[in-house]
Amino acid sequence: MNTENTSDKLEGIIVPMVTPLLSNGELDKKGTERLVRHLINGGVQGIFILGTTGEAASLKPAIKKELIEITCKEALGQLLVLVGITHTSVDVSMKIAKTAKENGADAVVAAPPYYFHLDQDDLFKYYIKLADQSPLPLFLYNFPIMTKSTIEPETVKRLSQHPNIIGIKDSSGNGVYYQKLLAIKKEKPEFSILIGPEEMLAQSVLSGGDGGVNGGANIFPGLYVRLFEAAKNRDIDLVNKIQPLILEISKNIYGCSPKTSSYLCGVKESLYYLGICEPHIAPPLQSVDTKAKETIVQNLEKIIFKIKSN
Repeated sequence: MNTENTSDKLEGIIVPMVTPLLSNGELDKKGTERLVRHLINGGVQGIFILGTTGEAASLKPAIKKELIEITCKEALGQLLVLVGITHTSVDVSMKIAKTAKENGADAVVAAPPYYFHLDQDDLFKYYIKLADQSPLPLFLYNFPIMTKSTIEPETVKRLSQHPNIIGIKDSSGNGVYYQKLLAIKKEKPEFSILIGPEEMLAQSVLSGGDGGVNGGANIFPGLYVRLFEAAKNRDIDLVNKIQPLILEISKNIYGCSPKTSSYLCGVKESLYYLGICEPHIAPPLQSVDTKAKETIVQNLEKIIFKIKSN
């Protein structure tokens, strides 16, 4: 589904897909195929692989390559595929971008390189270099808690003028920051602005945003599509009906444990319960304990019942 007007297509629910792994740490290939089909059947607009939810920072190059190949093959002609290229080395990012292009992906996504703190001039020049070299359109990714750097709105505005930079995913959770991004969109409507925290999805779309990159859509793709469409159509009654379920997923699936891995385990254990893929996560993160896993399943069953009852 590679188009010249990819930016026109980047709205709706773009799922930050998990990377299904086997117990030996290798890619769960069959699970990946089932997961992509699950997302297609859920009606989402696209898939974003090798992001935070995809555990990209913890995966070896061979797994990244396999994931790109399988995802693009399964999604070809049915979903947009965005590939994360975040890395501390521009050369490595471009190597991943080349693999994405060769397999038919639609765009690439890059957060600021982590470890060194970068000022705004550094970030601007970094992204211009990526955009100049990338064989695919580039999506910015603002996630300061993970990268130590915020792509400030003025920098985003300058970068939005580059013909190969088509949008931004904001996972900061900062509502004021997001509103400043929307001001940029008023001057350049084709520049896509997507929200990361799903708790903010409906409000962000009602404010003029283009959609979400929301982890819970791995589990319940159709639910998040419904919420996006309700917000886009300004169906406030339906938004108010679905929003409590989104908050329940956040609290009772992601918040099952105080461990750092709680969110990832919540999503992967849910997918395992649904028979889609294995639940294993990549080191150095460690899985939650057995009690937490049981709680995830119990809470998941309650949410499934509520979704079916609506």
